Amino acid sequence: MGLPPGGKPTLGELCAHVGALRRREVHIVTLTLPSAGPHGLWVATETRDYVFAEERLVPVHQQQVILHEIGHVVCDHDTSPVLSADASRLLMPSLDPALVRRVMGREHGDSEAEREAELVGSLIGGLIGTWNVQPTWSVPPEAREIAERLSSLEAPMPRDRA
Repeated sequence: MGLPPGGKPTLGELCAHVGALRRREVHIVTLTLPSAGPHGLWVATETRDYVFAEERLVPVHQQQVILHEIGHVVCDHDTSPVLSADASRLLMPSLDPALVRRVMGREHGDSEAEREAELVGSLIGGLIGTWNVQPTWSVPPEAREIAERLSSLEAPMPRDRA
């Protein structure tokens, strides 16, 4: 994929790089998707690729969804049915539905394309290294002791055998 040298790119820089390789812009859009639907979609128009991701996901999950969809873009997977005009207007009100030519929804299917996109997305995630698995919330003082005990279960400290 030839990621640019000199550090780990942001998602925006990754999209610019993939866009340059494909000679078309790649845009990430977060929005509220129907709860019964996929967490992400790749929509390809004549001149641009759009990666839509559910905005209510926790950041690490949202990033994996985005990277999975970018995996579809990088692999240039065939996509199936084009969005209906109504669905297209809902996702992209300013875009003429006739311009939307393909869409790939992130569903937990077991197709080769889904496995490949998940693998490529995970590999890209490892290369750009932006996942933050550290908690981003504070622990109230009254819960610190129990939180420390629970945390020690994840990575137990070695005990002296004396």
